[in-house]
Amino acid sequence: MTHIYNFSAGPAVLPKEVLAQAAAEMLDWHGSGMSVMEMSHRGPEFISIYKAAERDLRELLAVPDNYKILFMQGGGLSQNAIIPLNLVGHKPQPATIDFIHTGSWSGKSIKEAAKYANVNIAASSATGVPPQSEWKLTPGAAYLHMCTNETIDGIEFDFDAGVPAARPDVLLVADMSSHILSRRIDVSKYGVIFAGAQKNIGPAGVTIVIVREDLLGKALPACPSAFDFKLVADNDSMYNTPPTYGIYIAGLVFQWLKKNGGVAAMEKVNIAKAELLYKALDVDDFYQTRVAKESRSRMNIPFYLQDESRNEEFLAGAKARGLLQLKGHKSVGGMRASIYNAMPIEGVQALVDYLNEFAGRTAPAASNDLKTP
Repeated sequence: MTHIYNFSAGPAVLPKEVLAQAAAEMLDWHGSGMSVMEMSHRGPEFISIYKAAERDLRELLAVPDNYKILFMQGGGLSQNAIIPLNLVGHKPQPATIDFIHTGSWSGKSIKEAAKYANVNIAASSATGVPPQSEWKLTPGAAYLHMCTNETIDGIEFDFDAGVPAARPDVLLVADMSSHILSRRIDVSKYGVIFAGAQKNIGPAGVTIVIVREDLLGKALPACPSAFDFKLVADNDSMYNTPPTYGIYIAGLVFQWLKKNGGVAAMEKVNIAKAELLYKALDVDDFYQTRVAKESRSRMNIPFYLQDESRNEEFLAGAKARGLLQLKGHKSVGGMRASIYNAMPIEGVQALVDYLNEFAGRTAPAASNDLKTP
């Protein structure tokens, strides 16, 4: 049987070790006689799962004590509404939200936020992260929103996002859905970090929100109670029934990450994987990338064939070799390889080998000795 490598942007590949453990525990979790799917979210069995997941995530990201970790339903798209509903209520109305516009997902955030506040696009670029010197921020804005990794466009902030030194008062909100846990971050620089789970954490349906405690209780009166960060935090994410099985899988992924060296070790492997793939794409002009090199994502790598009439041929050949889900997003076309934490470097090497074969190259790109867990 051909070895399968799944390059889907999300729902995405999960560690095989995690899937095997979940399968073994499906009918009977730790002798409880129940599947996690059947457990009461208020019962001691699930509470122990939840507390372990929260504790392990806090450790992996070194989340400071004055931040709450929330496990919410929905995804990153729903947070585009939930974030302004929670953060503009304390400002004179209508409030203003600043945005850095770097692609499709920040564009969706801008459109949604405009329902609740005035929107200022402080900087914009289709090919990379605008230099901070060009950001035109609004004095007194409720917050500055950025998508620090654009899943569709392949643009990633290559720094711990900050603000110009003249504006230390700016509150940062970051959508990290596509690269959370793939690289080290300084959580204390952000007011809110959120991430849909279905890329680097677990199955679709769970959203992680990390929110500084002083930002709780600032929601608009119209904010639904189930979306109010303060209510969710006060009830340990149990204000309504949480996505229990998704939290369980996320907890297994957190354990897998800790077992394999944590975020720092994963970042080292991710750098190697991205360098290996970009090297193959940059050899000549057979393939094209359209993102400035300094803003290239390590997680989501869109690329295009110079002769796009061969797209279907390329995809058919990839599928025959067990390289799946390489078709680019419908809004931009081309190809896209998503190489999240659970994608082994062997999978990236298999893709590189095919890229070289399809381009008629005789000398493959150099492989890397690093092994992904």
